[in-house]
Amino acid sequence: MVLEVRGVIKRFHNFEIRIDGLVFEDEKYYVILGPSGSGKTTLLRILAGLEIPDGGSVILDGRDITLEPPWRRNIGIVFQNYALYPHMTAYDNIASPLRVKKLPERVIREKVLSIAKILGIEDQLSKYPHQMSGGQQQRVAIARALVKEPRVLLLDEPLSNLDARLRVDVRGFLKMLQRRIGTTIIHVTHDQEEALAIADEIVLINKGRIVEKGAPEDIYRKPKNIFTFKFLGLSNIVSPELLGYRNEGLLGFRPEDAYICYDTNCDLEGSVEAVEYLGSRKIVQIRISGGQLIKINVDPENHINIGERIRIKIDKDRILRFKEVPEDI
Repeated sequence: MVLEVRGVIKRFHNFEIRIDGLVFEDEKYYVILGPSGSGKTTLLRILAGLEIPDGGSVILDGRDITLEPPWRRNIGIVFQNYALYPHMTAYDNIASPLRVKKLPERVIREKVLSIAKILGIEDQLSKYPHQMSGGQQQRVAIARALVKEPRVLLLDEPLSNLDARLRVDVRGFLKMLQRRIGTTIIHVTHDQEEALAIADEIVLINKGRIVEKGAPEDIYRKPKNIFTFKFLGLSNIVSPELLGYRNEGLLGFRPEDAYICYDTNCDLEGSVEAVEYLGSRKIVQIRISGGQLIKINVDPENHINIGERIRIKIDKDRILRFKEVPEDI
């Protein structure tokens, strides 16, 4: 265990965060995921020391750091806008926290060059932020946070300012970086795909509370509640009667767990209302009896027309049962 959140409470005008028993282990990549306004960035700021909770404790390696200022915590943070000093070169930006510590210039140079090599930005060190791309600026910001060799690295929406293609490249880089340096990373995002792709564990937050915590495949395939099921990936929720089950709660299934049925042993039938082509697959929206829309994945080569009547079969082993009423997100 590296970092622990015990009974932390933070109140705002009409919003309250309550987090208890949240543990971050050594050398893991965590993603704090949740919708806008759920409290995830506030939690990150509490861990960094930029917000003081109204109650509870933050424990780092067994030591209470709740009231310690950010510069006394062995925690690095990279902000959403990177917060680089515009009048400094990449080298000086990275070196700045070491100069605050008054380390010898020889030691500073060794550390800066070492972390720049790991991040692949050795050729950017003489440039100013405005001369670098968004991805290069991000790596400089990460280098500045890592050069102090923090126990934990916090990343606040680190991919949100990058274009779609670069986001995919950089998230793979971040995962490889975490494996290489062996530190604990806590990464905040509202992007479900990003969380699934990069996390060792996802901490899902809604309305200031932890909804679920676990490995991506576990909370995607075996969510404990409807909020998790709906928020993490595409989903379908139907009444049990539609599939011949007893009327107890609701049933859920993913679009990839249903397919077009060509025989008589089908589960549902409806009219195609929309087809989205995504390259590797198509997402087909079907209006079934009762007016409900469901989504299924189909092969991209499958020619399906709007208005066409189709039948579908659902993998019964993948159906999830929920007792609660779905919550809007």
